[in-house]
Amino acid sequence: MPLQLAAYTACLQDRALPDALDVIKGAGLTGAEVNVGGFIPSPHCPVDTLLVSASARDDYLGLFAERGMRLAGLNTSGNVLSPLPDQGPRHAYDLRRAIELAPLLGVKEIVCMSGVPGSDPGARYPSWVVNPWDGVYLEVLEYQRSVADPFWKEVDARAADAGVTLAWELHPHNLVFTPVGFLEFVERTGCSNIAVNMDPSHLMWQGMDILASIRLLGRHIAHVHAKDTRLEPGVATRGVLDASFGTVPADPAQRTPTGSAHWCSQWPADPAWRFVAVGQGHDTAWWTDFLRAVAEVDPTMNVSIEHEDGAFSREEGLRRSARTVLDAAAAL
Repeated sequence: MPLQLAAYTACLQDRALPDALDVIKGAGLTGAEVNVGGFIPSPHCPVDTLLVSASARDDYLGLFAERGMRLAGLNTSGNVLSPLPDQGPRHAYDLRRAIELAPLLGVKEIVCMSGVPGSDPGARYPSWVVNPWDGVYLEVLEYQRSVADPFWKEVDARAADAGVTLAWELHPHNLVFTPVGFLEFVERTGCSNIAVNMDPSHLMWQGMDILASIRLLGRHIAHVHAKDTRLEPGVATRGVLDASFGTVPADPAQRTPTGSAHWCSQWPADPAWRFVAVGQGHDTAWWTDFLRAVAEVDPTMNVSIEHEDGAFSREEGLRRSARTVLDAAAAL
């Protein structure tokens, strides 16, 4: 069986699920990954209803089946360790409910993030340590691991009982954001049902070798996001850790949520890098090599396109990405 090509429906959150599935199928894909909490809402999965009603679950899965499509995964990416009272507890609650729901829907993979605590027990905000060359930041990391490790051991046990795998995005702003950091976490905790969602876009702007990262992680990869990144001219003087972001948009309609009352900042006008539609940062030949490496790990891997390129409309960006991914898969 070949790679399972799908799309993450977050980019179609303005559409009802049947319409979103039609768009995804029309792009030539056969599956959809849906959000069930975390940073963004859950417009395409009524979690409360599905947890309590078998008939509702049958109807829900029927929407996929009647289109010849699969439910390719659940997504609850958020900061489960955040000290913000309207973020950490809520995101952890969403994740636990996703673990409960997944086996009821026949889903094996839940995309999420490791999260990041504050710097100390009294911290009010999350604190991401980028480079702990100053020993004080090693103290921060020691505290953060003392918070993260027991949390994830408990959640890992829940996932094992449910028969699902948690696939972490190696996303900056999280405690674990590199392949090496993930392997160190596994060695430290012994967690067996936490793996990696191989989203190359987050590793690209950090300057990593994606194929080497896939080879290093190997069997620890359980899910894939197809998302591209392009380095921009601004990187020459800004560097990839540029902090020149603008304030949250004043217009609520232009805001992207990261919690109940928290929002994404505005992107710099001359950024160092940006997320782009698949193929706009790396060509089809590169994506063929990427998919070949993924298939060597698991030839039936779920590969979900995640569209976050503001240069295109939601549908156009999804279609462009799908064309690149389908052409790359055909070349395997």
